[in-house]
Amino acid sequence: MSEVMQREAQEFWHPPVVPSEAPSQALAGACKRCGTEFMVGARFCHVCGASRPEKVSKSAEHSWAQTLELLRVLEFHRIKEWFALSTASLIAFLIGVGCVLSAIAVGVIYSVESLADFQAIQLWRIEWLLAALAAFVAGILLRR
Repeated sequence: MSEVMQREAQEFWHPPVVPSEAPSQALAGACKRCGTEFMVGARFCHVCGASRPEKVSKSAEHSWAQTLELLRVLEFHRIKEWFALSTASLIAFLIGVGCVLSAIAVGVIYSVESLADFQAIQLWRIEWLLAALAAFVAGILLRR
């Protein structure tokens, strides 16, 4: 049947091949040997027979990379040296700062329309400030 179409550059069952020196790596499932795209679910290239490379879990790799990058950005050890605190003490200090900021945010976010609202907001502020106080005391007690 291929003799009928003499001027055809390729047969109909072969994938279109772009003439280039290096295989196309733009495709996610491209063969490293010949550059053709893998068929869905195939473990081997249907043109040259090369095996498909194993995929690495990108979600696990991405989450570890993000965690390590976050630790580099925070430079936790330098913060510990600057405050001269142990790890547990620094974590307690940061929790206390978060509680103080939450107490401030309660006053900014909620508006007072009645006496009951005022009392509720003040109670929430007191609770956040007591949590901050407990965290700061824990930080002092956990110090080296």
